[in-house]
Amino acid sequence: MTMKISCAFGPSRTTPGDIRLAEELGYDGAWIYDSPAVYLDPWMTLALAASLTERIDLGVGMLTPALRHPLVTASAMATAYELAPGRIVIGVGAGASSRWLLDEKPMRWAEIGDYLGTLKALLRGEVAEWNGHVLQMKHPDGWGPERPIHIPVLVGAEGPKGLAVAREHGDGVSTFVQTAPQEFDWIMRLVFGTELEPGEDLDSDRIHEAVGPIAGLGYHAAYAWSGRDAVLGLPNGEAWIEAVEAIPERERHLFVHAGHGVVVNDIDEGIVPREVAVAGTWVGSADEIRRHIEDLADVGVTEVTYQPGGPDLARELETFAALAKEFQSTT
Repeated sequence: MTMKISCAFGPSRTTPGDIRLAEELGYDGAWIYDSPAVYLDPWMTLALAASLTERIDLGVGMLTPALRHPLVTASAMATAYELAPGRIVIGVGAGASSRWLLDEKPMRWAEIGDYLGTLKALLRGEVAEWNGHVLQMKHPDGWGPERPIHIPVLVGAEGPKGLAVAREHGDGVSTFVQTAPQEFDWIMRLVFGTELEPGEDLDSDRIHEAVGPIAGLGYHAAYAWSGRDAVLGLPNGEAWIEAVEAIPERERHLFVHAGHGVVVNDIDEGIVPREVAVAGTWVGSADEIRRHIEDLADVGVTEVTYQPGGPDLARELETFAALAKEFQSTT
């Protein structure tokens, strides 16, 4: 039973160095999130990481198509491929969190399918069409990698429409709420958590900093998708709604989604119970976390991607790499 063990980051000034450490620790891949309102640029971060590494796969994901013209993305992918040939992957999704931070709705899956079809045609060197306009990568000979350029595409999907797009346009599928059907050869699952120190209390500040941001995601998503009533049923939901509604409606998205997935924001702090994060993430001993990985392997997951959290990312990367090593291929 072997699988790929990767890590993921909301890109910051330290991410290129964190990815270099991940390579040294034996991680197979590193994913870089795409949400410009809260993280730094993923493609520039990937380029810096490529210059610091030699082996580890590098991916931007989940990339939000609405933020970039497909030809811009194709050129970025070609540049990344030139920097790290054979190591580049890409993930594409509806852009829920990144769009919420812009006070916009996620893309429709039909739009994402069209985008991926155009993007792949461009990378093959073909003439493609987008929004009624004819496009083609026209880089002169020697200006970049020769086309066709093959870069594996992972589709971030949880429901039937997204899975249909993955079947038609993707090489695999990524989830973090549920596990994809085993029909896919490449199934990635995003996970969060931290290995306990001996005798550590589950209410410790260290654990709160490491996984607390993940607890807030449930509140953010419920509010964005379904409104206030959906949050009222969550622990301390009424207090959370009261804090949100004290902010002018036009500016709420700036505060609700602040620190998305990486920092406990001012609304969530003190309202979202710490036990929510512990219950919803992999907080436990090394053996307990290994059992979680085994459970994913049993349902067909081929890549586990761990997002380290808190101020000591090196500690989180080191502990997860050590406990997950037995699941990796030795070849």
